[in-house]
Amino acid sequence: MQNRITTLFNISYPIIQAGMVWASGWRLASAVSNAGGLGVIGAGSMYPEVLREHILKCKQATDRPFAVNVPMLYPDIDKHMDIIVELGVKIVFTSAGNPKTWTGFLKEKGITVVHVVSSVKFALKAEEAGVDAIVAEGFEAGGHNGRDETTTLTLLPAVKEKINIPIIAAGGIATGKSMLAAMVLGADGVQVGSRFVASDEASSHPDFKQKVVEAGEGATKLTLKELAPVRMLKNKFFHDIQDAYAKGATVEDLKTLLGRARAKRGMFEGDMEEGELEIGQVAAIIHDIRPAATIVQDMITEFKEAQKEAARF
Repeated sequence: MQNRITTLFNISYPIIQAGMVWASGWRLASAVSNAGGLGVIGAGSMYPEVLREHILKCKQATDRPFAVNVPMLYPDIDKHMDIIVELGVKIVFTSAGNPKTWTGFLKEKGITVVHVVSSVKFALKAEEAGVDAIVAEGFEAGGHNGRDETTTLTLLPAVKEKINIPIIAAGGIATGKSMLAAMVLGADGVQVGSRFVASDEASSHPDFKQKVVEAGEGATKLTLKELAPVRMLKNKFFHDIQDAYAKGATVEDLKTLLGRARAKRGMFEGDMEEGELEIGQVAAIIHDIRPAATIVQDMITEFKEAQKEAARF
């Protein structure tokens, strides 16, 4: 499956594993890369020396390309970038910030840069900043999301209409059929998050993985727009947020309620009631926990079958 994305990253399949906090360590990234996709280490939940350890272990576990995702709203980003350059990481995904801030620096070091956007406006800014590709992430996606609630089905063709660089679709994609649909709409590849949370190699807590598998339709919702919009499973903490809204909570009240390390508490440490459980709407159709390589191969098999089925129309 050769196209602009597989060529850009030197991978076999245009499947990119999302760099999710508390789920995307070196085990998951190397497993996806070894299976022919692009594994991504999620640096957003890592101290600089932890990131160093994950990059080194990933290099030992795979000789295939892999990337690091760096959310620009986190502290110590300069230290993260220095480690990425020092250790020779070839691909970086940036998110949650201005792409102009680090794209030039990374490109000067010969690093391929991809930026995550949730609107046409920011897609254009990313292209202007000189990134090599963008991830167009729709409202369905888990974790931190766009405020405008634009779905992938709408966002993707709108972005395709305006930019020339390769596009990776994200949000609501967990199967080969949805991968084909995204590519028909103009994507060169897909970024998959929630499906890989429910994988053997994900570093998230087993109880969180099981919650994802058990999630049904309507189990997630986007909230906390006043701080940073985040889609999460509905648990006690989520309902505490809704109660706070009902009582007229201020931004400061919400910050106090959120506190520190909520996501770690839930997704990594396994507190299913008081933790922040970030996951996408597509969790409703994820029914098991599988090896990452099986997920990649199943997606490719279904993609090819869907191509044949679509030919009937």
